Amino acid sequence: MSGQNDFSAADIEAGRRLFAGDWSFLSAAGTANSLPLGQGLEVAFAGRSNVGKSSLINTLTGRRALARTSNTPGRTQQLIFFRSARPLVLVDLPGYGYAAAAKSKVAAWTQLIHEYLQGRAVLGRVYLLIDARHGLKSADEPLLDTLGKAAVSHQIVLTKCDQVSAADLAACTEATMAALKKRSAAFPETIATSSRTGTGIPELRAAIARLLNERVRPSNTSRSG
Repeated sequence: MSGQNDFSAADIEAGRRLFAGDWSFLSAAGTANSLPLGQGLEVAFAGRSNVGKSSLINTLTGRRALARTSNTPGRTQQLIFFRSARPLVLVDLPGYGYAAAAKSKVAAWTQLIHEYLQGRAVLGRVYLLIDARHGLKSADEPLLDTLGKAAVSHQIVLTKCDQVSAADLAACTEATMAALKKRSAAFPETIATSSRTGTGIPELRAAIARLLNERVRPSNTSRSG
């Protein structure tokens, strides 16, 4: 799968070690004024409602209930921050698109997402989660536009890849990569994952470990959180 064969055994091990430590809840922000002070490097997970952001964070960290999951779209209505002993913070963003919530609430947290993406100095990368069963949708365009205008590094992560055939996954990957060619801030490769089977998780961990190594100086890696 494109984007998943570029990591050495050392890269995979570095990713495993990065996520093997303890992870804990740091903060929840419902407004721009309540965002926590930037610490280390932040990696955010964005996507349509019910695309699997919380499940992916739980699988990455090996914690069954670190991020709260739900089958109800729109359950996550704040930006949720998680930290470890390393200078890395994971951010679970509210889903956009359809949600089982009032339109005013959806509009408020959608606006908060865009404000966060445009003004967060410690934000190192956004992983935009796309359901492999459906591919990119028009609802994803505003977020991609915001990421492009703010020149925020971002990469597509296909979720629930265990629920599609190999042929359909390949077609979704090809279509996604073609759509990203016009977006200079986007990685031209995708990572296909499954929180249920663990597919792609070692590669995603390795990608985040590589980013942390590139963006955080060695002298800062001893920060306790």
